[in-house]
This record gives sequence, structure tokens and C-alpha cells, in this order.
Amino acid sequence: MRVLLTGWPSFLDGEATAGDVLSLRSVRTALTSAGIDSETAWSPAFRPGALRLEDADAARYTHLVFVCGPAHGEQVRRLHERFPDCRRIAAGVSVIDPADPSVTGFHQVLARDEPGGARPDLAWSAGTSRTPVIGVALAPGQREYGEKRRHDAVHESLGTWLNELDCARLQVDTRLDTRDWRNCATPDQFASLLGRLDALVTTRLHGLVFGLRAGIPVLAVDPVEGGGKVSAQARALGWPALVDAASAVEPGAFGRWWSWCLSDSGREHAATHERPPEEPMLAELVAGLKGAR
Repeated sequence: MRVLLTGWPSFLDGEATAGDVLSLRSVRTALTSAGIDSETAWSPAFRPGALRLEDADAARYTHLVFVCGPAHGEQVRRLHERFPDCRRIAAGVSVIDPADPSVTGFHQVLARDEPGGARPDLAWSAGTSRTPVIGVALAPGQREYGEKRRHDAVHESLGTWLNELDCARLQVDTRLDTRDWRNCATPDQFASLLGRLDALVTTRLHGLVFGLRAGIPVLAVDPVEGGGKVSAQARALGWPALVDAASAVEPGAFGRWWSWCLSDSGREHAATHERPPEEPMLAELVAGLKGAR
């Protein structure tokens, strides 16, 4: 017996959701535990270099299992044509129309929901491992820096590196908006958001400030050649995890400081980073105002 596992993440014109992929993992684990040989077909848009559905030799498999998502549509119907000699099973799928050829083409359908009944999704009981949750706050163009701006190159380098990290990445923005729920509306909301992260990667001055205020390690990257306000603020706050614009575009630029940020030392340094009991600048402002009267 040799099983080919498929799902919507197998289709070039499909999509990969967390539920789809976890359900496929759940089925693969169950088959392995039962001593059943299986392979999973992936869209090259999602997992380049993995087995592609288009390259899977139908003669190699005795069974095809379609996992999760709706049993509906042309892509699913093509599976029946592509693997006519396999025993085809749908597992954990939604059945909208039991008479749909996409459904009737399977020899067996183990539905998670269908007219008249429902069962827990296959992702419900599957195991997962915890990865760091990091925020990413990137600065806009900041045209005030003129020819010293290196934002495009720095952000491109950061994007390539972030894609390779095994972590949950959350795009966050210091910009507030009272009309759009996708943005925080108050500084308190933004501070609360950062307080729930494990770390922050930022090219923004206030990303650095709010991250350290929240007690989380911050990988600060200055997108301005020669150093701009991010570097100046890192010095003012005594925070060491800073990468300058010239270094940011070099291979391996972020690894050292990133490892430190997630280490016990980095976390402790961020958690115990002291803020002055009284902001001297505010005292100077008040004194200046009083002296001007």
C-alpha cells in the first residue's frame, strides 16, 4: 500500500491554510503510526522543491487521500481523472452537495460536515509546537533623510531573512487609526500588543522604544546610511542589538543579534531594561516654560 496525500495546498491554483496543512500532517502521522507508506503533494508556490502534484506518478500509488477543505470544484474533479486506478478517499472535508461529481468520484467520504451531520476537524486534535511570536514594524520612506535613505534595500534584505525564520511573524504598525480596526487606535493598545510578543524586529524609532518599554528584546535595524534616529535612540537607551544600514544588506547580518535577542541573556536584558524615574527632557521643558514667563 502506498498513499498519496493531497488537499487544497496541493493545487497550483489552490491555497494553503493553517488548518489544511495541520490536517495533512495529522493524517500523515496517523498513517506512519499504522505502518502505511505515504507521500504528500504540495503546490510549488507553497513549498518549492517538494513533490508536485503534477509530477506524482499515478502508477506509484494504490490510494489517494484528499484532506480537508470543501470537496467541490474543478480541481477536485480532476483528481478523479488523474488517478483513476487509485482508491480515492476524502477525509475531513466539507460536503456541500452530496451529488457533486467532486464528491461522488471518491470511493469513501469521511466528512467533517455534510447535510445532517458534523464531526471535529482533523486539525482539532493534531499536535503543534510553539514557535516564537515576533512583531515586524517597518519604517516608511522617511524622505527627510534624502540620499542617505537605504530603506528599500534594507527592507528587502530583512524580508528575505524573515521568510527563512521558523517563527510566527506579525506585521505591526506604530501608526494609529481610529477608523480602521486593523490598526491600534491608542498608544495603550499598541503597547499592550507588543507586550504579548516574544520579540520585535523594527526599522522604526518608536518600534524600538515601545518594544523595550514592553520588556521584549528588539532587533533594531537602522535604514539610514551612517546612522539616523534609530541608531541615536539605541545609544540613548543603551540597547546593543542594532544593525546599521551597510551591514543589513550583507549575508548573515541579523543572525548574531537575533540569536542574542531570543537567548536567556537577551530576554533578561530586555525585561530588566530600566527607564529613568523622571524624564530629564520633560523637566527641562517645564523649566524653560517657567523661565520664559
